[in-house]
Amino acid sequence: MLLQVEQSVLVIIDVQEKLAPVVHQRDQLITRMRWLGEIAQELSVPTLVTEQYPKGLGYSVNELSGVIEQAQVIEKMHFSAMQEEEFADTLKQQNRRQVILMGIEAHVCILQTAMDLAKQGYSVYVVEDAVGSRRDSDKQAALSRLRQHGVIIITSEMAAYEWMHRSGTDQFRHITKNWIRG
Repeated sequence: MLLQVEQSVLVIIDVQEKLAPVVHQRDQLITRMRWLGEIAQELSVPTLVTEQYPKGLGYSVNELSGVIEQAQVIEKMHFSAMQEEEFADTLKQQNRRQVILMGIEAHVCILQTAMDLAKQGYSVYVVEDAVGSRRDSDKQAALSRLRQHGVIIITSEMAAYEWMHRSGTDQFRHITKNWIRG
């Protein structure tokens, strides 16, 4: 199923000060997260952000501050965001069935959140070029396992173009001019 703006919620998982620096290909991942987060804002796709035990791991990285300012931030202790009542309730209030996940770590919090979302009947999309782990092998194992359980693996560009749906509109021209360059 293709993504639809009116059915989508973007979720950024645990991209925090003390965890992000040790993630494989950190800079590229955060760049893709910011890129897709900005396009989501432009298209009015709601964004939720989780922070795992921020007292110990710090808050979301500064590179995402422009995206996070417009998002709802939820602290969590469970690895799966769906195990946090505030997150589950906030997501339910959005009344949208497509959940797009990006963040860290792919084999822990992304995997467990995705599995719980799928179990609850959401269509779950994990953005391959915007999720990471400390070791690439852990990320690859997580993506493989998620595929086996029906989670849809996409790229950030897939999400952007599916949200835009067609060319020739003012919105398409604006986004391609400002975010998508050859």
